[in-house]
Amino acid sequence: MGTSKITAEPGSLQILVEREFDAPAEVLLRAHIDPDLLKQWMGPDDLSMEIPTFEPRDGGRWDWVFTSPDGDVQRFHGVTHGTPSVENGIMGTFEWLGLPGHVSFQTMTFEERDGRTTLRSNSVFQTVEDRDGMIASGMESGMNEGYAKLDQLLTTLTPADS
Repeated sequence: MGTSKITAEPGSLQILVEREFDAPAEVLLRAHIDPDLLKQWMGPDDLSMEIPTFEPRDGGRWDWVFTSPDGDVQRFHGVTHGTPSVENGIMGTFEWLGLPGHVSFQTMTFEERDGRTTLRSNSVFQTVEDRDGMIASGMESGMNEGYAKLDQLLTTLTPADS
């Protein structure tokens, strides 16, 4: 359905992502903060996801574990800042435990128009090298595979489910 627009200007600390979804903002937000829904779409197709900790509230912690078919485990964690909502979006830290101490800060906003919602994400890294490492990690393909699954999941959800 949607296509992700990714912007990473040379020398910038940011990765900007924009994608439109065919769903109301409240449904898209729910798919990001309900762990049962998040597990259904987050990440590349070939990985399974576990969520040992997920507290989508101000100061809440989260922990995601992705496992490949060959048993390789990748773990990520962070802290939510502010209370996630359509009006305020989602803000928080993001850290891959394979390279501890390299934390980025991410904001997501939801702009609804005529039942469709544009999701905008801004990830700010500590260094250009960290930002470039994220891009080189396969971020784009993993994100697009996840968002394709999210497109399908959104067709099954309604605002009344929220």
